[in-house]
Formats: sequence, structure tokens, C-alpha cells
Amino acid sequence: MASAAPLGSAMARIGAFCARRPVWVLVAWLVLLGAALGGQRAVNATYDDEVSLPETPSAVGAELLRTTDPAAAWPTGKVVFHVGSGTIADRGRAVGQTIAALKTLPHVITASGLVTSADGRTAYTVVSFDVDLMTLGYPYTRRLDQATEPARADGVGVAYGGGLDQVVRPPPVQPFGEAVALGAALLVLLFAFGSVLAALLPIGTALVGVGTGIGVLGMIAGVVTFGTSATGLAIMIGLGVGVDYALFLITRFRQDLMDGGRPREAAVRATATAGHAVLIAAITVAVALLSLYAGGLAFVGKLGFAGAVGVAVASAAALTLTPAALALLGHRVDRFRVRRPVAESSGKRDRWLRYARLVSRRPWPFLIAGAGLLALMSVPLFWMRLGHVDEGADPVGSTTRTAYDWIAGASGPGFGPGANGTFSLVVDGRRATASADQITGGLDRELRDTPGIASLTPPAPGLEKKILVTTVTPATGPQTAATGELFAALTERTLPDALAGTGAKGYVTGAVAGGFDFRDTVEARLPIIIGIVLVAAFLLLMVVFRSLLVPLKAVVLNLLTTAASYGALVAAFQWGWGDGLLGLPGPVPIESYVPMMMFAIVFGLSMDYEIFLLSRIAEAWRVSRDNTESVGTGLAITGRVISSAALIMTLVFLGFTVTPTVAIKMLAVGLAFSVILDATVVRLVLVPSLMVLVGEANWWLPRRLARILPNLGA
Repeated sequence: MASAAPLGSAMARIGAFCARRPVWVLVAWLVLLGAALGGQRAVNATYDDEVSLPETPSAVGAELLRTTDPAAAWPTGKVVFHVGSGTIADRGRAVGQTIAALKTLPHVITASGLVTSADGRTAYTVVSFDVDLMTLGYPYTRRLDQATEPARADGVGVAYGGGLDQVVRPPPVQPFGEAVALGAALLVLLFAFGSVLAALLPIGTALVGVGTGIGVLGMIAGVVTFGTSATGLAIMIGLGVGVDYALFLITRFRQDLMDGGRPREAAVRATATAGHAVLIAAITVAVALLSLYAGGLAFVGKLGFAGAVGVAVASAAALTLTPAALALLGHRVDRFRVRRPVAESSGKRDRWLRYARLVSRRPWPFLIAGAGLLALMSVPLFWMRLGHVDEGADPVGSTTRTAYDWIAGASGPGFGPGANGTFSLVVDGRRATASADQITGGLDRELRDTPGIASLTPPAPGLEKKILVTTVTPATGPQTAATGELFAALTERTLPDALAGTGAKGYVTGAVAGGFDFRDTVEARLPIIIGIVLVAAFLLLMVVFRSLLVPLKAVVLNLLTTAASYGALVAAFQWGWGDGLLGLPGPVPIESYVPMMMFAIVFGLSMDYEIFLLSRIAEAWRVSRDNTESVGTGLAITGRVISSAALIMTLVFLGFTVTPTVAIKMLAVGLAFSVILDATVVRLVLVPSLMVLVGEANWWLPRRLARILPNLGA
């Protein structure tokens, strides 16, 4: 049936073309790789984590703030000074020379006067720039160091914070974590399949695909501004799916050879069968990632697009480069052995077949145990707290973390933890019916009655006299739940109560307020993303497997996997269970956009194993028409390869936990948990037990619907 379907026939033609012209295909991919990487170098790629939500209160307030003070639109950073003994005033001359030198740096507009803490040991100046700080690049750090040398020479500690984190964070080091993960993946492949070349081939094709994909993404970044984590995300997903997709093709090919097939014909059949499943799986992952645009958040949508580019190029490499290499190698794919090569199920004595029969005999205990485990792991989800991970989570000793700690007062009184994330309150009184004095008095009273505020500046008119501005310093740090509660109190109670009946409107703005607005927007739009992904996945699987219950089961089980992965994320990061292993100084909130990204990625990747398993079950069903036997056969055939593929992808994801970007750490941990759960608890326990219990109804599809749906084959 699969070969008769139009899509299956198309995949067979692709496999035949690659198998007949393997050298041309290999050369073409090497040329593509070189051209993509060369194009990336030639293009001036831009990456920026600034999120634009023009209709949110913080964005409206920021625009009003720029109206009353044009300087508020300038990008800024903080240069922080600290002394262990004495005061900053004791080194006033050196610090003054430093501030004067900062003003002469390229792209610097001005540096503010010194703001000094109550104990006199810590101070900072706000440096304003005429360009986006991301464009200055890490080499600009040397200029900052030269300008601040007078203060350092006089024994004053200097660190950089605020927006300067975009400048002074060093570029990522060589991907040692990824290299270690790929080395571990190679060992898994050698142990599972026994052949050196068969183990090296999926890693090689994945590297070519990922390298080409990164080059393509870099060229696109010349005209589209991506978030700074886009490249890491594309590499992580591209490597994971690239190795897995090639592995499924190679396994099918080698089994065909072991059964007596000829190399070229085996490569074609592998592409028509396993390649067909790879294509459906890749489409599912890409659709899930692109659905992030439906949330209306361009920043998140672009991250999804970057991941989709990585998946698209990696799958294209797997579907063309792999059959070409297999046809070229032929029987030599198993020439270098570490043990007797194996591929799929070896017959009645195979341990996977024995396990499949055990599940078939006792489906209820397996179903209850598997569902119970996922439900237990999902419990922490109910305590998830979204937020923004700031410099407080940077490595201890880094200049950004040092600046953060000095301002907060980690080594002394400082300015207090809330000074790292103040709120600006902007009141628009241009259409007010009350006097400015009434508005100012009411606002001041309400703010002083609001708990959680460490200090505030008296409401004062800006350059535009009818716009009032005040700065509120929270009593707690930006990443804490208490600061989130203060933001909610300011927006939902304090400002509305203070301005009731005045005709004035108030807004809470600033970087931290913008982060909270982004969080609230993500929470509101996440159900939209979930709904779109669920419907798209259900429809795609219904078309592929010609069934209603099979896609419904897949959707429900993938929701359970996602919930359990969220639970693992909360435990590891928010509860701090993984701080030591992940190199974090303490618990942090879950980055606002990570759950949305994770849902799309987890749902897409989990469908990979669903499709590969169900494809083999469907093949067995068409032959035997015995549901229990088909489930057992499909599970036995795919058990080894799915387990190996999942372990490899898990290792690849865990390799990215060494990155300094906390959002990438979160995605890596969440995806690693989801993959291992999906390939073990879901694919090897819940799917077979449910399918055995449902019986032949698995394959039911109304005749009228069957006539309408296109035939993509399974």
C-alpha cells in the first residue's frame, strides 16, 4: 500500500535517482555545504533578543516615556564600580577620568552622572549609545576595558551590566558538549548494530545536513533578524532528527541486505518505505514549529522558523545523501565490525518480540503503569512560573553577574535586589479631568500603600508637562515571584485606584515590565498554538494511517508526554533540583517562551517515533489482518532502532546543556526528557497496550471519509 501511494512512489523515484547517481549526489551536497557556509560568511547576519509587542501596556508606556524624554529611546548599559574598603568618593578622580573616557568611545552619546549607593562602596553610570548594542559585537569589550583602566588602576572594581550584556558576553566556545554527545551516539550505534560504517554514516550525513542548514539560516539572517538562540536551536534539532532519520533508512537497508536483497534495490526500497515515514515525520515537526507563528509573536515564530529550516535541510540530507551513500557502499557497509551486525528483529528468539508478546498478553498492567508514571511526572507542571532569566543566572565571576551582584548588594548594602529591575510608571494626563496635583497626590498615596516597594521617586512631570513619570524599585529581585506579584498589583490595583475618576491613564513600563507583558501574552496565546498543532497532527496522521482512533490516541499520548516534560523542566530549573549539574547558581523561573517552543518541538519529535512504529504495525496489519499480532510484530521490528534513536537524540540534546544560554539549557533538558519518555514509556508501553485493547477498531475509518481523504500511504 505504501509503495502504491503517490507519496510512496515519489520517494521510490527519489531513492532510485540517488542510488543510480551516488557520486553526483555526494558531490552536490558537498558543494551545497561549501556554498551555504560561504554565503553565511558573506552576509551580515543580525541576531537580537528584543521583543516588540506594540499594543501591550509596557510598550505604550515606553512610547509615552520617549515622548516626554527622547533620550529614553537610546540603548543603554551600566558600568558599575565597587570598592572593598573605603568609598567610591575616595577614588573620585580615577572614576571621573573613566567616565570622561567612556564618553569618547565610538557610538557613545553620553554617560550619566555617578549614582552611588548609601554606603558609598558601589556606584554606576548609565552609558547611552546611538546604535543597537548587539551590533557592537564582543570586540567592543576591549574598548570598554581601555576606557575603564584608570579606575582599575586605582583599585576600583569595574563590571558591565544592563544592556551591555549584549556586548561583553563572549561568543560561544567550540561545541565540546555536542562533540561529546556525538561521540557517545557513535558508541550507542556501534553497540546496537555492530558495524563501524553503519554507525558513522548517520552521524556524517547529519553533520553535512546541519552544516548546510546553519549556512542557509545564516544567509536568511541577513534579511530577517532572529533571536540569539536561533542558531543553537536549529543545530540542536537538526542534529537530533538528522541522525535519527538516517538511522531509520540505514536500518531498513541493512535488514534488506541481510534478507538477500541487492544493494541498489535495497536503497530504493529503504527510501520508499522508511524514507516515506521520514518525510511524514519531518513534515510533522516542521508544521509544529511553523505553527508558532499563529501565536502572533514574531520573536517566537522566527525561532520556530529557524528550527524548521534545520529540520528541512537535515531531512533532505537524510533522504538523498543516505541512499546515495548506501548504494555506493553496498555490502561494505558491514565490512568493519565490532560484533555480529544486526538490524531489525532477528526472529522468534528476539528479546523485543518476546517483550511485545508480554505486552499483548497483559495490556492493562502496562497501560496503568505507563500512564501513572507520566501523570506523576506531570505534577510539578501545576507550579510552573514563567518569567525572564536575567543576568542573575549568569556564571559567578562573569562581568555581568558581578555587576548584577554589586548593584543588588550581594557583597554589601548596594542598592538592593530590586535595583536590577526597576519599574517606570508613566501617567498620561493629556485628557485628564483632574488637576496634575490631584493626580500626583493620589498616585503617591497609592504607591506608598502598595506592599513590595523598596523605594520610589515622587511623581514628576516630564518635558511634556501633562505626562507624569515615577520610578519604583521593588524590594525583591526581577526573577522572584514577589516582583511578579508587585507588577500585577501595580497594573491591576494601584494605578486603576489612583487614577479612578481623573480621566488619566497609567502604564507600567521598563525592561522588567516588558518581560512580564511578554509572559502574559505567551500564556494567553499558548492555547492557540496547542490547538493548531493538535488539529494539524490529527489530520496528518488520519490521512497517513487511514484511521480515526490511531491519530486520536497519538494526540492524547503526546499531550501526556509534553506535560511530563514540563514537569521535569519545573523540577530541574524552577525548583533547583538540577542547579549543580546544569551550572546554574540557583533556581530560576521558566523562560516565558520556552513552554511554547517546547510544545511545538516535543509534539513534532514525538510524532517521529509514533510514525515509525505505526508504519511497521500498519504494514503487518495489511498482511495478517490480526491486530494483536501486528502490534507485536511492529513493536519487535522497531524496538531496537527506536530505543537506539531515542538514546542518541537524548545524548545530542543533553550535549547542549553546557551552553551559557539558559533558554537553550531549558529546551535541551525538556527535549531530552520528552524523547526518552516518548520512546520508552509511550512507544514501548502505552501505544502497544492501548492498540491491543482497542483491537481492530484501531483501523476503522468511515467509508465516506475514506473516499474524500488523499492516499499518502503508511
